[in-house]
Amino acid sequence: MAEEVRAEMVSTVITVDVAVGDHVEIDQTLILLESMKMEIPVLAEHGGEVTAVAVAPGQVLQQGDLIAVIS
Repeated sequence: MAEEVRAEMVSTVITVDVAVGDHVEIDQTLILLESMKMEIPVLAEHGGEVTAVAVAPGQVLQQGDLIAVIS
């Protein structure tokens, strides 16, 4: 089953720490966001393979925007 990772708030992507094809573990940092001058890591809730990355550094996200998909 695929897990869609989505933005929880309006934020800016600082770094993307995974790529398509990477294997991730639970609680591994996928990307780093900045919101209201705070850095917020987005962590994997499930382990698996990254099948899509939908963001790039500098991109502004809205609440609910797709960040990545883990299968």
